[in-house]
Amino acid sequence: MQSKPASKLLADWRAEPGEKTLGGLLDTVGLRSFALLFVVLLGLPALPIPTGGITSVFEILAMLLALQLIVGRRTVWLPKRWCATALDGERSTKLIDGLIDYTTKIERHSAPRLTALFGHWWSDVAFGITVLVGTIGSFLAPPFSGLDTLPALGVVILSIGVIMEDIAYVIGGIALIVIGITLELTVGGAIYSGVKSLL
Repeated sequence: MQSKPASKLLADWRAEPGEKTLGGLLDTVGLRSFALLFVVLLGLPALPIPTGGITSVFEILAMLLALQLIVGRRTVWLPKRWCATALDGERSTKLIDGLIDYTTKIERHSAPRLTALFGHWWSDVAFGITVLVGTIGSFLAPPFSGLDTLPALGVVILSIGVIMEDIAYVIGGIALIVIGITLELTVGGAIYSGVKSLL
């Protein structure tokens, strides 16, 4: 049976009656909660718009979740206070709606491929390590440079690939992470050399 796309998981959760909380979202998606949270948390820094550093909070949270995957957790652990966070305000609703549209566009060509590679402890650990590297790359990008976009987008596409069990998207996400971090190092090195030559 084909896995539901991230956009469909979010849309189904939004359409359910009752109060919308972060904990409720995690309960709805179950074992794929890590991947869906990475889509939500890295979705904003993946957008090519200035965010004024507010995305750093999301990136730190994504790093903590990636560490949980690396140490072998199968389900997300968050403090009860965080799970009770309401996601049904006007601002949150607009964010979720925008994220649904965004992920729908990305998912158009996704389909299950090499599904036997997913759902193992080693593939979860590899997923966590890759997300951690990509998120650190996004987090360390110079403020207002836009260089955080590629690593963050790589994590989003990688996570969609995990949700859809699509190895093509996983490879594409990893490639974007590598390209983004390489670009950061190249630009950072050029800036460092330029500043050093002026001293």
